[in-house]
Amino acid sequence: MSAKIQIIERDGVPEYAVVPFDEFDRLRKLAEAMEDIRAFDTAMADEGEPVPQAIMQRLVDGDPPLRVWREYRGLTQAQLAQQAGVDKTYISQIESGRKTGSVKILRQLADALEVELDDLV
Repeated sequence: MSAKIQIIERDGVPEYAVVPFDEFDRLRKLAEAMEDIRAFDTAMADEGEPVPQAIMQRLVDGDPPLRVWREYRGLTQAQLAQQAGVDKTYISQIESGRKTGSVKILRQLADALEVELDDLV
């Protein structure tokens, strides 16, 4: 940084640094790039389960999340119902959109599928 910087003091203590706009803009861009790098590093450090792109695409496309995760785990509705302790028809109704599912039931299903509750809503 070779730009001319003006330091403004108050009571003998530096309070502001005035820099040419080009230098300010360069520093702003560097700070934004550093935020991007930190966000990337944080995302890469997440030790969550890697999810195949095809599964993510189905979720983005609007397929019922419960069905997507159930099929990804290789479970039938009956198997999931047994593991979660809920009725198979209730799962069918949630997957078809006829019911939204209570928080309690969705929590049981999420636990059985080993996903976060947010992944099902």
